[in-house]
Amino acid sequence: MTGMPGKIDRFTVDRELGSGGMGEVYLAYSPGGDQVAVKLIRSDNHDPETRARFEKEALIARTVIGTSRVARFLDADPFAERPWMAMEYVPGRTLLKCIDTGGVLPSLFVASLGVLLAEGLQAVHAAKLLHRDLKPQNVILGRDGPVIIDFGLGAFLDGDSESLSRSGMVVGTIRCMPPEQARGSSELTTAADVYALGAVLLYAAARKFPYDGAGWNAVRAQVTNPDIGPNLRDVPEDLAPLIGSMLAFEPQDRPTLDAIAKSCISLMESAGRTPVDVRLALIARTTSEGAPDPAEEPPPVLVDGLQKAGSNERSPLDAARSGDPEPPEKPISDGGGEQPRAGTGRRSAPSISEAKLVADELRRQYAMSAAL
Repeated sequence: MTGMPGKIDRFTVDRELGSGGMGEVYLAYSPGGDQVAVKLIRSDNHDPETRARFEKEALIARTVIGTSRVARFLDADPFAERPWMAMEYVPGRTLLKCIDTGGVLPSLFVASLGVLLAEGLQAVHAAKLLHRDLKPQNVILGRDGPVIIDFGLGAFLDGDSESLSRSGMVVGTIRCMPPEQARGSSELTTAADVYALGAVLLYAAARKFPYDGAGWNAVRAQVTNPDIGPNLRDVPEDLAPLIGSMLAFEPQDRPTLDAIAKSCISLMESAGRTPVDVRLALIARTTSEGAPDPAEEPPPVLVDGLQKAGSNERSPLDAARSGDPEPPEKPISDGGGEQPRAGTGRRSAPSISEAKLVADELRRQYAMSAAL
């Protein structure tokens, strides 16, 4: 297939967002004009059994609830000439791009990333699914923080090791893949996603993967060798024990997602910061140029529209709700930014005036650009 399709089923394609070993992903619109991300999946060597497995996992993927850390699964057709799946479109940059262009994240930001992504994976696992391909490219850093994408493609990552690489194109990312998956086992547990999360946090903290090499086979040889440990050089001392444990060779030696979340929260609290504080600072760092170092004392921040405990200042939103006529010093336009959608059960949308006031305060505090 060559060129960009005009339509994929009922979705009208606007532009290509990216491509990789699993296929191409496009920004498209539903008949009603809602933005969606549609992935066309490589169809070679996808036998009826694989397509049936995808159909089963697609049905289950619709049931993932209880988190805003996973892009919602919308629809799929496993039996099309080229299978496709439609997901919620999450505006933002991938973690890979953020790190490659902006540098590694401070420890507290990595800890925030860890606990938020762990929450997302817990919701996926609660639905009896595995992601199987978590990597920096599959984490979008948007206006609400990190969101996991592509979790509905796990069915296409089963199979023997020979099927993981086709014509020089990797299906499943060997640099983030646990040993048991790299060996070709299809009997994976939640510990496989824990390993991949460890690889994601390692990249965020040190801009490197656990193993690297000249090619797929060279990396696989290291990943599957119990005598070669992951490369943890340049990882901050406060993160190294946690990330190292997540990258343990044996699945049973890796921590649970609950334990990972507790460790990340403990790291933030030991620095005198709350998860809410650090999450807001992480968003500022990854959605704008120039952001505060979370180790430094920050100005008061908003928590769900309220001032941080201990602050004597009223937020602009407080003033607006109380009828105080004093506006922010520099009212801003919304810049045409997309407002959160109502009725999705995911993110409640404040009124436009309240949203502008909150955005203005956050930009002032964190020196954020108008692109937020």
